[in-house]
Amino acid sequence: MRTRTSRYAGLGAGLTALVAVVATALSMFLTATPRASAAALTEVTSFGANPGGLRMYLYVPDGVASRPGVLVAMHGCNGWAPDFHRGTEFASLADRYGFIVIYPQANKSANGLSNCFDVWSNEALRHGGGSDPVSIVSMTNHVLQRYNGDPQRVFATGFSSGAMETNNLLATYPDVFKAGAPFAGVPYGCLGPAGCGDKTPQQWGDLVRNAYPGYTGPRPRVMAWHGTADSVLPYTMLQEEVDQWTNVHGLSQTPTSTDSPQSGWTRRVFGSGQVEAYTITGAGHDLPRAGMAAPAIRFFGLDGGSPTATPTPTSGDGAGQIRGVGSGRCLDVPNAATADGTPVQLWDCNGRSNQRWAATSAGEIRVYDSKCLDAAGTGNGARIQIYACWGGDNQKWRINSDGTITGVQSGLCLDATGQGTANGTPLQLYSCHGGTNQKWTWTR
Repeated sequence: MRTRTSRYAGLGAGLTALVAVVATALSMFLTATPRASAAALTEVTSFGANPGGLRMYLYVPDGVASRPGVLVAMHGCNGWAPDFHRGTEFASLADRYGFIVIYPQANKSANGLSNCFDVWSNEALRHGGGSDPVSIVSMTNHVLQRYNGDPQRVFATGFSSGAMETNNLLATYPDVFKAGAPFAGVPYGCLGPAGCGDKTPQQWGDLVRNAYPGYTGPRPRVMAWHGTADSVLPYTMLQEEVDQWTNVHGLSQTPTSTDSPQSGWTRRVFGSGQVEAYTITGAGHDLPRAGMAAPAIRFFGLDGGSPTATPTPTSGDGAGQIRGVGSGRCLDVPNAATADGTPVQLWDCNGRSNQRWAATSAGEIRVYDSKCLDAAGTGNGARIQIYACWGGDNQKWRINSDGTITGVQSGLCLDATGQGTANGTPLQLYSCHGGTNQKWTWTR
């Protein structure tokens, strides 16, 4: 079996330049603008099984949500968790949206680098194997239990070695992590025995499937970022990540859409948003830069998890009530039910949780953080219900400037049945005709 050094060497000579760029990256982190908040980073010394011997740092915002999401944010080699906390925007976004951030401190050495996360040992590469992944899952479970966290909103992100561990966690613990955003990383298994050489999408996907044999549940969504001028981890690694995760999700490697969210950024979307890839023109090994954390938080849906969120729902952010123009009544889950298949109705607006909906960057409209507005069919009269979010096109919606909300799968409008306006009127899909029973406004 190859040594740790040879596995890292498989990335090419560029990896040895990591030490030289770490100082620059850390300088960026250390000089970030401080946040105006009384909340502070704290170390948790007892959190459960810790075979990796990691330290746990925790950021709980002052306005933590009643059932918060949880984000694990991981530094790169030679890095420190407190520096990653200070130098990235995840904590300031937690202040805004009420989620909790875990910052693990790595301690492994490889190829002359220190404080790396283990993504190469046999223990780290398999579900329940041990090492750093088990320690991080223990941290996550501790937070979920201690703060009444939402297990359906647990996510991972990181830079360089932390990005590698992000992919590693998504592969080995898809039952824990619902999505991830690796910044300047490599695919899962790249530093293990399989190596980082070019592989087919099927080969990359098989590595993930073999990380947790027998697992048949949903796979995490992935938003991968990489700079074209990265001299440490080659930009080609981004496509390898795309190949891996599109294959895991059973998607084509041809994007369904490509756009430029801002100058120098190119985003490719695969499938209905299960995989996204961001190319940052001219960027080196110094991600995430300012402004990059927010798209990741939107991708996770963490921007809709706090009652104090301020963005406008119609732009795809925030949470609020969906009010019918014709009826003046709100989109409502009867009796605050949570069961899959519960039909949605009109009801007097009351601001309770069963009337608070959040539009995510994936095109979902969520209630209770984990249930999606769901079309039970594709034709006129198809019932509108809530259902556990799973990424299907029947759970994707377009919020239009004319006030209509249309199903991505059907192209039909969200409609109050029979042009009804009374309490209890059910919702359905119906051909768009411009009536006020198909027009909606969002209010906070």
